Amino acid sequence: MKVFLVAAVLAVAAADSPAPYHPAPAPYHPAPAYKPGPHHPQTQYKEEAMPFAFEYAVNDHYTGTNFARNEQSDGHNVQGYYSVVLPDGRTQHVKYTADHYGGYNAEVTYDGKAAYPTHHAAPAYKAAHH
Repeated sequence: MKVFLVAAVLAVAAADSPAPYHPAPAPYHPAPAYKPGPHHPQTQYKEEAMPFAFEYAVNDHYTGTNFARNEQSDGHNVQGYYSVVLPDGRTQHVKYTADHYGGYNAEVTYDGKAAYPTHHAAPAYKAAHH
């Protein structure tokens, strides 16, 4: 009877053990289909021609700054000029035109001769005597 009782206890213990855990698969949710937004053609605005003209110049004898610019447009074509003193001492002059057909066209000229200052090396450092 002891054997039967031990076998019965083991059978009950085996029957009460939980089944191994297997998580349920995640539910399938397909990605939303791509739907383009409603078509709204881009509004085309016709810009009015905006004529303009401006001019400025700086000639500072103290600092050596010297440049000028002017530009004018009828709203479609632009014409202009600028000049600037370059670091090498020459003056660069640029005369240009720009429009929707020919693009940007520039005529560049220079006045003067390039001059580069001679470089003097700094004196070598010498420790002071104590």
